[in-house]
Amino acid sequence: MNGVTYQFRWAGRHDDAALADVMFDAVRNGPSDYTQAQRQQWVPERRAGAAWTERLAQQSIIVAENADQIVGFMSLADGGYIDFAYIRPSAQRSGLFRRLYAEIEKRGRADGTARLWVHASLMARPAFAAVGFSVVERQVVAIGDERFERFKMECDTAT
Repeated sequence: MNGVTYQFRWAGRHDDAALADVMFDAVRNGPSDYTQAQRQQWVPERRAGAAWTERLAQQSIIVAENADQIVGFMSLADGGYIDFAYIRPSAQRSGLFRRLYAEIEKRGRADGTARLWVHASLMARPAFAAVGFSVVERQVVAIGDERFERFKMECDTAT
C-alpha cells in the first residue's frame, strides 16, 4: 500500500462525469501495452451523454476516493460481468484493484452470482489473475481501425 487512505462507496448518477474522467485518465495516461493509436481509438474522449448514463445506470459501481477525487472504480453488470475496472495512474500499484474487486465479489455473492467474468485488457489481465481469474479465451477485437488483444476471464465465486 502507498499509505493513502481510500474511502469506498457505491456510485450514483452524479458520478457519471467523474467516472468518465477516471477511465480517460487510466487509458490515455497510464502505463500501457497498447500503442498510442490504440489508446486514442479506445477512448477518444471522455464519455458523456445518454448512452453513457444509461450504461452506468444498469450496473453496480464501487468507487474509491481519496480526499475529494474518485481515483478508481469497478462495475458489476447482469450475469456477473465486470464491465469497468479503471484506476488513475496515480493510484495504480497501491492495492486498490484488490480492494475494489473484493467489494464487487461481495456484491456478486449477495446477488447469488456464482461466476464473475470479464474482458480483460493486456494491463488488467495480471490483476484479475492475481485475484483468481483464469483465461478462458484470448480475443482480438476491432475498434475503428485498431485491433486490440484482450482476454475473456472468469472466476468461480462460490465458497
